[in-house]
Amino acid sequence: MKKFIVILSCLIAMPAIASNGSNPLMRHHKNQLSFYLGQGVNSGFIIPPPTQFVPFYLLNLQYSQPATFFGLPARQTLELGQTIGFADKYGWHWRDYTIPMVLISGDVLLADFNKFYFTGGGGAGLQAQQNERLGAKLLFLFKLTAGWHINDKWGMEFSIKHFSNANTAPENYSYAFYGLGVTYNF
Repeated sequence: MKKFIVILSCLIAMPAIASNGSNPLMRHHKNQLSFYLGQGVNSGFIIPPPTQFVPFYLLNLQYSQPATFFGLPARQTLELGQTIGFADKYGWHWRDYTIPMVLISGDVLLADFNKFYFTGGGGAGLQAQQNERLGAKLLFLFKLTAGWHINDKWGMEFSIKHFSNANTAPENYSYAFYGLGVTYNF
Protein backbone atom coordinates (compact mmCIF):
# COMPACT_ATOMS: atom_id res chain seq x y z
CA MET A 1 0.00 0.00 0.00
CA LYS A 2 2.87 2.39 0.77
CA LYS A 3 4.31 1.83 -2.73
CA PHE A 4 0.90 2.59 -4.24
CA ILE A 5 0.52 5.87 -2.33
CA VAL A 6 4.06 7.05 -3.15
CA ILE A 7 3.74 6.25 -6.88
CA LEU A 8 0.26 7.78 -7.14
CA SER A 9 1.49 10.94 -5.39
CA CYS A 10 4.39 11.25 -7.84
CA LEU A 11 2.05 10.80 -10.82
CA ILE A 12 -0.33 13.47 -9.57
CA ALA A 13 2.55 15.89 -9.02
CA MET A 14 3.87 15.49 -12.60
CA PRO A 15 2.80 18.29 -14.97
CA ALA A 16 0.66 17.52 -17.99
CA ILE A 17 1.60 19.12 -21.27
CA ALA A 18 -1.71 19.97 -22.94
CA SER A 19 -1.89 20.81 -26.64
CA ASN A 20 -4.99 23.06 -26.65
CA GLY A 21 -8.24 23.78 -24.81
CA SER A 22 -9.83 20.39 -25.60
CA ASN A 23 -9.14 17.23 -23.65
CA PRO A 24 -6.16 15.53 -25.40
CA LEU A 25 -7.37 12.06 -24.36
CA MET A 26 -10.56 12.39 -26.41
CA ARG A 27 -9.87 15.47 -28.52
CA HIS A 28 -13.20 17.30 -29.01
CA HIS A 29 -15.37 14.20 -28.41
CA LYS A 30 -17.47 13.68 -25.26
CA ASN A 31 -17.56 9.86 -25.14
CA GLN A 32 -15.10 7.01 -25.50
CA LEU A 33 -15.52 3.24 -25.71
CA SER A 34 -12.51 1.00 -25.17
CA PHE A 35 -11.86 -2.70 -25.37
CA TYR A 36 -8.81 -4.03 -23.55
CA LEU A 37 -7.17 -7.48 -23.54
CA GLY A 38 -4.55 -8.13 -20.87
CA GLN A 39 -1.97 -10.86 -20.22
CA GLY A 40 -1.60 -11.78 -16.54
CA VAL A 41 1.70 -11.80 -14.68
CA ASN A 42 2.55 -13.39 -11.34
CA SER A 43 3.59 -10.27 -9.47
CA GLY A 44 3.11 -8.36 -6.27
CA PHE A 45 3.26 -5.04 -8.12
CA ILE A 46 3.96 -3.64 -11.59
CA ILE A 47 7.23 -1.91 -10.68
CA PRO A 48 9.76 -3.52 -11.09
CA PRO A 49 8.33 -5.19 -14.18
CA PRO A 50 7.23 -8.78 -13.57
CA THR A 51 8.73 -11.57 -15.64
CA GLN A 52 6.49 -14.56 -14.89
CA PHE A 53 3.65 -14.67 -17.43
CA VAL A 54 0.76 -16.85 -16.29
CA PRO A 55 -2.34 -18.42 -17.92
CA PHE A 56 -4.53 -15.53 -16.68
CA TYR A 57 -6.20 -12.91 -18.87
CA LEU A 58 -8.34 -9.78 -18.53
CA LEU A 59 -11.12 -8.73 -20.90
CA ASN A 60 -12.22 -5.19 -20.17
CA LEU A 61 -14.92 -2.98 -21.70
CA GLN A 62 -14.71 0.69 -20.72
CA TYR A 63 -16.91 3.76 -21.17
CA SER A 64 -15.20 7.11 -20.53
CA GLN A 65 -16.03 10.80 -20.50
CA PRO A 66 -13.65 13.78 -20.35
CA ALA A 67 -12.94 15.29 -16.93
CA THR A 68 -10.32 17.30 -15.08
CA PHE A 69 -8.29 16.41 -12.00
CA PHE A 70 -6.97 19.45 -10.12
CA GLY A 71 -7.01 21.35 -13.41
CA LEU A 72 -5.28 18.60 -15.42
CA PRO A 73 -7.00 16.90 -18.37
CA ALA A 74 -8.43 13.55 -17.32
CA ARG A 75 -11.12 11.00 -18.08
CA GLN A 76 -13.59 9.24 -15.82
CA THR A 77 -14.37 5.64 -16.64
CA LEU A 78 -16.81 2.85 -15.87
CA GLU A 79 -15.04 -0.50 -16.38
CA LEU A 80 -16.65 -3.91 -16.79
CA GLY A 81 -14.04 -6.66 -16.61
CA GLN A 82 -13.77 -10.40 -16.74
CA THR A 83 -10.68 -12.31 -15.63
CA ILE A 84 -10.17 -15.68 -17.29
CA GLY A 85 -7.75 -18.25 -15.90
CA PHE A 86 -6.50 -21.60 -17.19
CA ALA A 87 -4.33 -24.34 -15.67
CA ASP A 88 -1.90 -24.23 -12.73
CA LYS A 89 1.36 -22.31 -12.72
CA TYR A 90 3.71 -20.95 -10.02
CA GLY A 91 1.61 -22.61 -7.32
CA TRP A 92 -1.70 -20.96 -8.24
CA HIS A 93 -4.87 -22.51 -9.69
CA TRP A 94 -5.55 -19.74 -12.22
CA ARG A 95 -8.87 -21.20 -13.39
CA ASP A 96 -10.25 -20.48 -9.90
CA TYR A 97 -9.89 -16.73 -10.57
CA THR A 98 -12.27 -16.48 -13.51
CA ILE A 99 -14.35 -13.72 -11.97
CA PRO A 100 -16.32 -10.71 -13.30
CA MET A 101 -15.61 -7.26 -11.87
CA VAL A 102 -16.91 -3.70 -12.11
CA LEU A 103 -14.85 -0.57 -11.34
CA ILE A 104 -15.02 3.20 -11.45
CA SER A 105 -11.68 4.73 -12.37
CA GLY A 106 -9.97 7.84 -13.59
CA ASP A 107 -6.91 8.64 -15.69
CA VAL A 108 -4.90 11.85 -15.49
CA LEU A 109 -2.94 13.06 -18.50
CA LEU A 110 0.76 13.10 -17.61
CA ALA A 111 2.17 14.06 -21.02
CA ASP A 112 0.73 14.85 -24.45
CA PHE A 113 2.73 14.79 -27.68
CA ASN A 114 -0.12 15.39 -30.14
CA LYS A 115 -0.48 11.78 -31.41
CA PHE A 116 1.02 10.13 -28.30
CA TYR A 117 0.05 10.52 -24.64
CA PHE A 118 0.77 9.04 -21.23
CA THR A 119 -1.63 8.70 -18.28
CA GLY A 120 -1.63 7.46 -14.73
CA GLY A 121 -4.74 6.49 -12.87
CA GLY A 122 -6.55 4.61 -10.21
CA GLY A 123 -9.95 3.36 -9.23
CA ALA A 124 -12.06 1.17 -7.00
CA GLY A 125 -14.66 -1.52 -7.52
CA LEU A 126 -15.87 -5.01 -6.73
CA GLN A 127 -15.20 -8.51 -8.00
CA ALA A 128 -18.09 -10.98 -7.91
CA GLN A 129 -16.42 -13.24 -5.32
CA GLN A 130 -13.42 -13.26 -3.07
CA ASN A 131 -10.78 -15.96 -3.43
CA GLU A 132 -7.51 -17.19 -1.94
CA ARG A 133 -5.46 -14.76 -4.05
CA LEU A 134 -7.47 -11.63 -3.17
CA GLY A 135 -9.27 -12.26 0.10
CA ALA A 136 -11.91 -9.57 -0.45
CA LYS A 137 -14.49 -8.55 -3.03
CA LEU A 138 -13.24 -4.96 -2.75
CA LEU A 139 -10.72 -4.04 -5.48
CA PHE A 140 -8.40 -1.09 -5.94
CA LEU A 141 -6.83 -0.37 -9.32
CA PHE A 142 -3.59 1.37 -10.28
CA LYS A 143 -2.76 1.81 -13.97
CA LEU A 144 -0.25 3.37 -16.34
CA THR A 145 -1.12 3.89 -19.99
CA ALA A 146 0.68 4.92 -23.18
CA GLY A 147 -1.71 5.85 -25.98
CA TRP A 148 -1.57 6.65 -29.68
CA HIS A 149 -4.23 8.51 -31.69
CA ILE A 150 -4.57 6.68 -35.01
CA ASN A 151 -6.98 9.38 -36.22
CA ASP A 152 -9.64 11.65 -34.72
CA LYS A 153 -11.89 8.75 -33.63
CA TRP A 154 -9.66 5.68 -33.21
CA GLY A 155 -6.70 5.01 -30.96
CA MET A 156 -4.61 2.29 -29.35
CA GLU A 157 -3.34 2.02 -25.78
CA PHE A 158 -0.76 -0.09 -23.99
CA SER A 159 -1.68 -0.40 -20.29
CA ILE A 160 -0.23 -1.89 -17.17
CA LYS A 161 -2.94 -2.61 -14.59
CA HIS A 162 -2.55 -3.68 -10.97
CA PHE A 163 -5.52 -4.86 -8.89
CA SER A 164 -5.33 -5.45 -5.15
CA ASN A 165 -7.48 -5.18 -2.04
CA ALA A 166 -5.09 -2.60 -0.48
CA ASN A 167 -4.54 -4.90 2.51
CA THR A 168 -8.19 -4.82 3.57
CA ALA A 169 -7.98 -8.62 3.95
CA PRO A 170 -5.19 -10.97 5.07
CA GLU A 171 -4.75 -12.38 1.54
CA ASN A 172 -3.52 -9.77 -0.96
CA TYR A 173 -1.41 -11.38 -3.69
CA SER A 174 -2.90 -9.02 -6.32
CA TYR A 175 -3.58 -9.35 -10.02
CA ALA A 176 -1.38 -7.60 -12.60
CA PHE A 177 -1.83 -7.38 -16.38
CA TYR A 178 0.03 -6.01 -19.40
CA GLY A 179 -2.32 -5.36 -22.26
CA LEU A 180 -3.46 -3.63 -25.40
CA GLY A 181 -6.64 -1.67 -25.94
CA VAL A 182 -8.53 -0.08 -28.80
CA THR A 183 -10.39 3.20 -28.20
CA TYR A 184 -13.23 4.77 -30.16
CA ASN A 185 -14.22 8.41 -29.60
CA PHE A 186 -17.66 9.70 -30.46
